[in-house]
Amino acid sequence: MPGLAVGAALGGLALTLNTRTAFLVVFAIDAVSFLLSALALRRLPAVAASPRGPSGEPALAVLRDKPYTLVTFLNTIMLFYMPLLSLVIPLWLVQRTAAPHWMVSALLVLNTLSVVIFQVRVASRVTGLTSAARSVRLAGIAMLAACAVFALSSLGSSAWLAGLVLLAGAVLQVIGEMMLGAGSWEIGFDLAPAGKQGQYQGFFGTSTAIARMAGPLALTTLIITWGTPGWIVLGVLFLLAGTAMGPAVRWAERTRVPAAVRLSADPVR
Repeated sequence: MPGLAVGAALGGLALTLNTRTAFLVVFAIDAVSFLLSALALRRLPAVAASPRGPSGEPALAVLRDKPYTLVTFLNTIMLFYMPLLSLVIPLWLVQRTAAPHWMVSALLVLNTLSVVIFQVRVASRVTGLTSAARSVRLAGIAMLAACAVFALSSLGSSAWLAGLVLLAGAVLQVIGEMMLGAGSWEIGFDLAPAGKQGQYQGFFGTSTAIARMAGPLALTTLIITWGTPGWIVLGVLFLLAGTAMGPAVRWAERTRVPAAVRLSADPVR
């Protein structure tokens, strides 16, 4: 996260200078940062593979777990917030608002610093599946409010007013982001069987990949093409997905066999 803040600040500086040299220097710094990260990752120790499951067990049991699949689907919809700050809002800011272009970097820095400072405090309120589902529901409400505020940023011709409205929307968005992160992590891990964390977390992690892959196309079409109605549609989708997470989690809980029941059902060895 600090890397994102530094990168956003450098990007804002390049946008302010608006010269070819400034952009090339930022790209060069970015390339060097990837190289240094790769060298650091090579130093990580190897981890032994998990033991194989019992014979006859499905190789991908998670694909047969309908409640967990539904939870993953809802999480995917919620994660469509990710392309907002990195792609859609910058396009919206430049094309539809009077805000200064350097506000793009300011919004990224605000988001990054907020997560670094407050994410642990937000996550401390999640202590189980019930509080996790509530956190995701509140995230949906915050995301809806953020979308409504972002839509308002296109009204008027005042650069500073548009910038203040965008900042208010970014605050609501990062609040929703932190509540979603805290809730979804708890849900993803708690609902996964102890012996299948690898495949369950791999499947749950596809939410991020799908949101990053499909999000830019879907959201640019929805927001940049539709404008204000697109923001409202997106906000309602966040609200519906966040609200549906509670029933989906309760359904998944009902299908889980408690450890005590599993042990009592095992034959005496």
